[in-house]
Amino acid sequence: MMDIPWDQPATLIDLDGKTPVIGLMLECVMHFSLFKPFAKEQARILLTRPVFREGRKTRTWILNPDEIATLVERLNAERNAAQ
Repeated sequence: MMDIPWDQPATLIDLDGKTPVIGLMLECVMHFSLFKPFAKEQARILLTRPVFREGRKTRTWILNPDEIATLVERLNAERNAAQ
């Protein structure tokens, strides 16, 4: 899952019913990183291309909060490496 490109179109949705963020994966991950803990628990990212997830036989179209948090860590690591 860590190989999802930042420029892949995606949609950040909220199970609480707030307006979705439609844009690139990078924008969705950046918005997620700003959420409060309760909002993070309710957030999901809908992908335009399914990804393989360990422990599953099929690819999936939705990323859960823990997987999005992993992408936030990846983003932060890439930013720190660039400095």
